[in-house]
Amino acid sequence: MRPMSSEWTTPEHALAYLRMADRIPHRTEGEATLLEEMPKDARRVLDLGSGDGRLLGLLLLVRPGANDVAIEFSPPMLERLREHFCTDGRVEVVEHDLERPLPPLGTFDVVASSFAIHHLPHPRKEALYREVFGLLNQGGVFCNLEHVASPSDRLHARFLDALGITPEQEDRSNKLLDVETQLRWLRDLGFEDVDCLWKWRELALLAGRKPAVPLLQDQKGRS
Repeated sequence: MRPMSSEWTTPEHALAYLRMADRIPHRTEGEATLLEEMPKDARRVLDLGSGDGRLLGLLLLVRPGANDVAIEFSPPMLERLREHFCTDGRVEVVEHDLERPLPPLGTFDVVASSFAIHHLPHPRKEALYREVFGLLNQGGVFCNLEHVASPSDRLHARFLDALGITPEQEDRSNKLLDVETQLRWLRDLGFEDVDCLWKWRELALLAGRKPAVPLLQDQKGRS
């Protein structure tokens, strides 16, 4: 199977993204909202598509007692990620392409992602959400700070204009999907408290919680 996006294996593409990342409008608002969802007793955190470790660093700041697993496949990003956390015993870096099923990693209290999953084909997005549900401990939280599709071409053009880029400069590895479809997937998988907790144009925080009591057990207790 081909890698998630061959562009991300090149230093030029990865570095171009990093130069733009800090200039994305309102990004810190979405990150702050994501951090608010972190359970205070979280002990194990999985970061899907860690990039250079921006989100991972924030997660460690708010939950310094947690152990974290970072998944990344881009060689330039992996190099930065490993340099950033090489002396931090709380962090395990796993090289893996999210287009393939997740490897055995154990279970987690939190699974988070920041602007990574939108590079996957839509069927793989849905399959990954299913795998995330299986990895979460009961009561665990999934937060995906994501680039999503606009409802219309006009709104998409306004988003690009807000970023200061032209359609020709748009990342061709993007495979954008609307918020409503992704929230429906999460609900169908069994997540509760599913919501879009923050949104600015094509940036959105999608979140859900795995029930603290397995659904079948809960239904049996009510019968």
